[in-house]
Parts: sequence; structure tokens; C-alpha cells
Amino acid sequence: MKNKDAPFAYEGLDRVIHERARLSVLSSLVSHPKGLTFVDLKELCALTDGNLSRHLRVLEEAKLVEIVKGHDGNRPQTLCRLTSSGRKRFLEYLQTLEQVVRDAASAVEAKSPTATGKLAPARP
Repeated sequence: MKNKDAPFAYEGLDRVIHERARLSVLSSLVSHPKGLTFVDLKELCALTDGNLSRHLRVLEEAKLVEIVKGHDGNRPQTLCRLTSSGRKRFLEYLQTLEQVVRDAASAVEAKSPTATGKLAPARP
């Protein structure tokens, strides 16, 4: 929802989601509805074990993801997946982010000195 007096306030940019690593984690998980193992998620997001653990803890506390610990044969395995409310919040966040992009593109186009809507080359 936009505020007429502050059209660029973007209240829907959830601070829990907006952090780069957590955005990577959620983007990975939204494209894998059955979830991802900790190892796969770590590789997809280029995070260390400790960094991923810390971000997953934040996302789990916010009820965006669930962590299921189990075994694959004799080996321990951690599965991470979006909760239904996490999926909903993430999709709402994406809608807000899309609005940010549309608004920024419109602002650039409106201020553009060229008829094509593209930025003019910078002058030295």
C-alpha cells in the first residue's frame, strides 16, 4: 500500500527479507518448494556454514522458513524450506520490489533528456 504523501516509502520492503544473504536464501527456497538441504542451500547462495546458520536462524524466528533435521542413511541431514506464510510474505515482498523498479524506471524516464527514455551519456 502506497502513502500518497510519501510515494517512495515502500513499507512492504521487509527488513528481515531485504538483507542480501536472506534474499538469496529465500529466492533459492521459493524455487524449490520441497526444500533444499543445508549443503545445497549453502552452495547456491555462496555462504559459509556459520553465515548460513545465522541467517536461517533469523528466518526461522520470523517464521519464514522451517528447518527439519533428519538422516539420509546414517548421515545427519538438515532440510530447509519455506513455510506457507513465508512464501506469502516473500511474494508480497517481491511485489513491492517490482513497484520500486517500476517507480524508479518511471522517474528516470520522466527526467530523461532523450526521447527514447534512455539515459544520456555522462559528460566528462
